Amino acid sequence: MTPQQAVERLLRQLAIERGLSAHTVAAYRRDLTGYLAVLEARGVTDASAVSGDDVAAFRTSLADRGLAASSVARHLSAVKALHRWLVDERVAEEDVAKDQCPPKLPSRLPKAISISQMQRLLETAGGDDAASSDPAALRDRALLELLYATGARISELIALDVDDVAESLVKVTGKGAKQRLVPVGSYARAALDAWLVRGRSAFAAKGRGGPALLLGARGGRLSRQGAWEIIQRVAEEAGVPDVSPHTFRHSFATHLLEGGADVRVVQELLGHASVATTQIYTHVTADTLRDMYTTAHPRAR
Repeated sequence: MTPQQAVERLLRQLAIERGLSAHTVAAYRRDLTGYLAVLEARGVTDASAVSGDDVAAFRTSLADRGLAASSVARHLSAVKALHRWLVDERVAEEDVAKDQCPPKLPSRLPKAISISQMQRLLETAGGDDAASSDPAALRDRALLELLYATGARISELIALDVDDVAESLVKVTGKGAKQRLVPVGSYARAALDAWLVRGRSAFAAKGRGGPALLLGARGGRLSRQGAWEIIQRVAEEAGVPDVSPHTFRHSFATHLLEGGADVRVVQELLGHASVATTQIYTHVTADTLRDMYTTAHPRAR
């Protein structure tokens, strides 16, 4: 089996058996394409003949390109997945990438905005007037309210269908096709009802309609780029800098924990496989508590 054939079979397994998204599989393909180029340059034509030196040469090539530590770690993760698969499939006897440790990543705390900034963002989107008839404003408000109410990734949110919403619950399909139920509050529910009753039909009439909850200008499902542009425009109008779709997810988690929510509940709502992933948000709230303590306690300094 050639290295190229091995990569194609791995990607097929990731997509079909593990249910990874097309976006994730495409990322694996991009990272492994560079690895294949290095193997070809070193004359490796058999996947079972790859050595630890070949893997090390690929890592060196990443460093030579000046990639950030996070990018190097991502490339190595794809290569390690490939070699684990080769061993599991009995194509190779040894995992030659197992000793390749990813570079240490700098600690980066997620960026959240304040509750008052979030409120300003949501109000700037418009669509909160009971008599509002602007379909775009109703759609934009529903998008932002749902992002903040559910903590969903933008890819998860734009993938929602109308039938995924029932009463005060939203069925979100996350990584690995895992589904979770997330409650939504009265503000998001009202924005969603307004969009469905007074706004969605105007967009649906421009296309084939379909089951998508949020629609774009041509009547099809709202795209990631379309959602990004809406968020950027509203953030600029609201005067809230550096806002991305993930800012809503970070703010959702941070505000819940600051309000006293249990970290394992937040883990479930975010769809994290491990509580360790969620605990990074506890560092944010701990910093907030420390600042408050230093400012307020008479003998803190």
